[in-house]
Amino acid sequence: MKTHWFRGWMGMLALFAFSALWLQGQQGSAVPTVAIRAGRLIDVRTGKVAVDQYILVTKDRIQSIASSPPPGVAVIDLSRYTVVPGLIDSHAHVLGNPKDQSSTGSLRMSSAQQAIWGVRNLQVWLDHGFTALREAGEDDPAYAQLALRDSIEQGLIQGPRMVSAGQFVSLTGGHGDADVLAPDAGLLPRPNIADTVDDVERVVRRDIKFGADWIKLMGTGGVMDPISDYRVQELSQEQMARAVEVAHRAGKKVMVHAEGTEGIKAAVRAGVDSIEHGTMLDEEGAKLMEEHGTWLVPTLYCFQHDMETGLSQGRDAVSLAKGVAILKEQGPAFHRALEHHLKIAYGVDDDPDVVSKEFGALVRGGMTPIDALRAATINGAELTGRSGDIGTLEPGKFADIVAVEGDPLTDITVMEKVVFVMKGGEVIKNAGK
Repeated sequence: MKTHWFRGWMGMLALFAFSALWLQGQQGSAVPTVAIRAGRLIDVRTGKVAVDQYILVTKDRIQSIASSPPPGVAVIDLSRYTVVPGLIDSHAHVLGNPKDQSSTGSLRMSSAQQAIWGVRNLQVWLDHGFTALREAGEDDPAYAQLALRDSIEQGLIQGPRMVSAGQFVSLTGGHGDADVLAPDAGLLPRPNIADTVDDVERVVRRDIKFGADWIKLMGTGGVMDPISDYRVQELSQEQMARAVEVAHRAGKKVMVHAEGTEGIKAAVRAGVDSIEHGTMLDEEGAKLMEEHGTWLVPTLYCFQHDMETGLSQGRDAVSLAKGVAILKEQGPAFHRALEHHLKIAYGVDDDPDVVSKEFGALVRGGMTPIDALRAATINGAELTGRSGDIGTLEPGKFADIVAVEGDPLTDITVMEKVVFVMKGGEVIKNAGK
């Protein structure tokens, strides 16, 4: 009996081993569902360009890159174009009408209507080749941005892959306080307002409860609102440190809106993961960011674009005046960031219709074209913790593929001329056929 029992178990083990080897062989020899022929293929890691390559895609992933396709596989011919990885916007706001810059715009629109606008806005990001984004917070207590994120993941709507912040964590009267009304016509208390260290913990816990991936702090005043001063630190270092403690313990990360010099440094000392804007970054702040490995998302173009739109989209005159004043600080601060080799990710913080304009702003600011591409691909993937799936065109990663006319390594503005977009093996746009 023991001999029969032993032989039976050995037979079962052999069967399991054979099955595992067979499955491994099947996966390794999976037939591509489509081949993308790239006239010029940029490796964003090295900056090298390969000519006439085929990206072999199996379902939603890249299987391999070869000099010719297997027989019988459909080929999408992009031989006239330059191919790059799907792009990543690391500072996006998806809800509402992006062309309404009035300070009360969000107060005149329900959460549901903002979400419907969000569906439209996400299509624009995709059309420009942005297959992933980091949503940088909203003032919607109902968290419509999280519903959009989840709906994309579930396949209910089409849009970029998203990680998202919750509400803006703000002081009373701070940059994230949506109540800009007169004192005798104010709103009910908003759940994102945090005036003490304990308040911050409560608000951060609320964001985590409802599913935020990131926590968004308003560390200083801002430009777009009519009530705060962008030079002034708002949340204390202790408040920001408590937010970091709570978020990191829950496996979340923290981004901080920080324009003014002292607020930037306090945020870095508090241990935040990224500084948004950093428009008045000084030498001490740049050294601190370098030492701590803190990311910077500079959003250069949004301030420049403000000078073009002016008051035409309902913006408050006091807000525009702040934009004019702060713009002179942007160039020197960005140069300091480059000199200290800070980790920089691409973010537009603007209407998605102009999302590709940040490439030109980064290069005009002193960045090389390949580094601007890295900011929008490999760096964005690292910042958002998704380097294993996106950011480069390599076997095993999602088939997020973009093609543009011309050569972005010699003229970065060709990134504004996206002719082909694939997300996860699905063709979203093919204007070049």
